[in-house]
Amino acid sequence: MISKRIYIIFITLTVVFATTFAQNKEMKQNVISQVDTSITVPTDFDNTLDYMLNSWAIQHAKKSNCESSTDFGIVSDSIYKLRLSRMPCLMEMPYNTSVRAFIDLYTIKKRTQMEFMLGMSKYYFPMFEQVLSANNLPLELRYLSIIESALNPTILSPMGAAGLWQLMIGTARMYGLEVNSLVDERMSPMKATNAAAHFLKDLYSIYGDWNLVIASYNCGPGNVNKAIRRAGGKRDFWAIYPYLPRETRSYVPIFIAANYAMTYAAQHNLCPAIVNMPALTDTIMVHQRIHLEQVADVLNMPIEEVRLLNPQYRKDIIPGDIKPYALCLPINYSSNFIEKYNQIVAYKADSLIYNRRSEIEVPQVAAFSYGGSGNVIYHKVRRGETLGQIAARNGISLTKLKRWNHIRHNLIKPGQRLKIIR
Repeated sequence: MISKRIYIIFITLTVVFATTFAQNKEMKQNVISQVDTSITVPTDFDNTLDYMLNSWAIQHAKKSNCESSTDFGIVSDSIYKLRLSRMPCLMEMPYNTSVRAFIDLYTIKKRTQMEFMLGMSKYYFPMFEQVLSANNLPLELRYLSIIESALNPTILSPMGAAGLWQLMIGTARMYGLEVNSLVDERMSPMKATNAAAHFLKDLYSIYGDWNLVIASYNCGPGNVNKAIRRAGGKRDFWAIYPYLPRETRSYVPIFIAANYAMTYAAQHNLCPAIVNMPALTDTIMVHQRIHLEQVADVLNMPIEEVRLLNPQYRKDIIPGDIKPYALCLPINYSSNFIEKYNQIVAYKADSLIYNRRSEIEVPQVAAFSYGGSGNVIYHKVRRGETLGQIAARNGISLTKLKRWNHIRHNLIKPGQRLKIIR
């Protein structure tokens, strides 16, 4: 019996309903070999890679001591096929001209960017592997983050996807992430990775094929379902390839190429850049509202480093007065943070932490009377006063006084406030 959660995924993600058609390996290879042989790398993907890699860590990165040769040499198709077949992967990694086009992009045209991503991977990949392993998912899925964000946790796409795994707001909230004006947990490396892992796991329970999972991660299950129907019910990426959106047709080849490039970087003389990321970090729960600048200044840390480790705080504010929130720091700063916590909270609190007023009294303002404008005053009824006396004392008619205050009879009581327009 299908679980309640998977049933919800079926409804929410427009679940595929076609019957699974088995295809033998020989037929699959024939389909792969017939894929568009004139494919080129889309210009948008080429440019986006440069944009995604604009982060503080990369701007402060430096070349490693190893020799990064610019003599690329020529790698034959047979070598690519052999290397792909020898990768320790659960997921299928076939070779074709489309895959080669993206391998060449990573290993030749975008060598500098690849070296930055190799450097960043030393920080992020252990985290990804821990989460993927805990969810019994193929570890090669860690390379999905390469093509989604180039390992930039603060990247925001024109479509509104954000973070290392480029999650949309609706998907993020479905998997328990918080997104509001102050906090966007799609940019939290650990929380976003957990959400992405559960999303991928649910997609696999729908399709049972990792390439279809990768495709649906890119274009959504609805588009994959339509492609399956148009392909006569075949549940294989290369069989439904012609019926997928153009961007998605490139997505699985990009994923295969990213796996290859990261695995065989040394064979292409690619050297990981030295990125200023702490090897060990510690997470501290914060129970008061604090600003990241308070943390940076008191602990004598670069504010950019604090932001890089805590990218989910969109305005540098941790709203710990609402509920406890996590602060990630290099492990050598964590004890110092605890010792100086009160000093951090008090530091520049008036200027850095805005105080939200919980209650404001409405001031008296000028108003419009019936038939003309005038100033509004209020009279507090004293013991023994009557409406007629108050009206006469203020030079107004009894009728107007009753109308302004919605009084039908002449009864008033001490302490009552009466509106008078002059």
